[in-house]
Amino acid sequence: MADPQGFLKVVKREAVKRPIGERVKDWKEVYSHQPTSERAAEVSDQARRCMDCGIPFCHSGTAGCPLGNLIPEWNDLVRRDRWDAASDRLHATNNFPEFTGRVCPAPCESACVLSISEAATGGSVTIKRVEQTIADLAWEEGSIVPQPPTITTGKRVAVVGSGPAGLAAAQQLTRAGHDVTVYERDDRLGGLLRYGIPEFKLEKSVLDQRLMQMRAEGTHFVTDCEVGIDFTVEQLRESYDAVVLAVGALRARDNMEVIGRELDGIHLAMEHLVPSNKECEGDGPTSISAADKHVVIIGGGDTGADCLGTAHRQGAASVTQLDYNPAPPGARDDSLSPWPSWPLVLRTSPAHAEGGVVRHQVAVQRFLGDERGHVRAMVLAEVEVQRDADGRRVVTPIGEEVELPCDLALFAIGFEGVEHGPLLDEYGLALTKRGALSCGPDWQTTAPGVFVCGDAHRGASLVVWAIAEGRSAAHGVDAFLTGHSELPSPVHPTALPLAVV
Repeated sequence: MADPQGFLKVVKREAVKRPIGERVKDWKEVYSHQPTSERAAEVSDQARRCMDCGIPFCHSGTAGCPLGNLIPEWNDLVRRDRWDAASDRLHATNNFPEFTGRVCPAPCESACVLSISEAATGGSVTIKRVEQTIADLAWEEGSIVPQPPTITTGKRVAVVGSGPAGLAAAQQLTRAGHDVTVYERDDRLGGLLRYGIPEFKLEKSVLDQRLMQMRAEGTHFVTDCEVGIDFTVEQLRESYDAVVLAVGALRARDNMEVIGRELDGIHLAMEHLVPSNKECEGDGPTSISAADKHVVIIGGGDTGADCLGTAHRQGAASVTQLDYNPAPPGARDDSLSPWPSWPLVLRTSPAHAEGGVVRHQVAVQRFLGDERGHVRAMVLAEVEVQRDADGRRVVTPIGEEVELPCDLALFAIGFEGVEHGPLLDEYGLALTKRGALSCGPDWQTTAPGVFVCGDAHRGASLVVWAIAEGRSAAHGVDAFLTGHSELPSPVHPTALPLAVV
């Protein structure tokens, strides 16, 4: 740490966003372009705010980054303009920093020592921005190159699913010398990175450049192939020495009990986001557009925000987002979520600044349709959320009902776990109460030679946890195949984020 008072001398600066009127007219990322030299100088200055803490909670596995990113180290390298060295240090713990630098909500920043008292310190270090800049400049300068293995083990591994967990496991195992094939049921690779996250948050060219690196390293990819149907479990057993299940937790939560749910114009969030992303890929107009419609998004999380930004860009007449929870406080309440735990605070995305209305403590009571069987409105009521004796949420209407115009309703209320299918049945794998797949300390399921990682094991979670689990599962697979592994294993299968219970 060159200057222990750096955080007092340098004002925290986030990346500048493009004007709202400009960015809602296209699908490009929301942040303004900066010339490379200007961006590097500004981010280098931001890195001076890092205190190089004796105990860096920012990369603590339970409070900050589960990947164990060596944040103070690469902050110091950036401060000294040693960008290549910073990239090496960053990639030592994170396969895909250009992904996490864009779409991770940054638990590292919430655990930064400077976030203990933001009024006094000016706020946390802009870790996420530094991380993305390191990765982006490394790509621009050509310092990120394929790292093919120096040995060949003769072992074959199948990875089912090409989201961040599957890709991380595949890259680690390929570099360890195994012959790795990734199977993806969609027509393109990336899982939710490709078809779940909108282009304005993650331009797919960023994903494609990393996939090119992985191909050059020797990883094989097969698309349009659903394992268990197009490629049977018996074929997996015959062809591969180990299998990694990174199939995600894509079984969307719905509410079929709401009167009128069967009306046309009511969809799950992914039914809106996937065809929109395919349109951005050049596959033709989306099948579900918000153009000129009154859109209501049911759910206040990140998926709801993605639907919000998508609806703006499609030209919605109005957008309303509903959340049955009370609005969180604007600042950390130490009695609810003390530092360095993930704070319970009101969070907004760039999409919220683009328009629309967010309503808290309300829930849909029923949908109203027109003579064509299409939704035309929904009836809302103020609600109170409590917990029953078993800890389950109970949502009780307490206020008057209000009718809200609605031509397009989107359920963005989370995911229930792994989708059912022949893959699980033929391996004899049962889901837990959370809809996930359990495993032992080596990430191996009850089926010998079959491993699991990411959302399929953890439930819907953050991209950093997916990558961390993919890296850790790769260690387990490597040890299973060779008897020993030097691959990193940043998290244990039972690891959980620090929280107040």
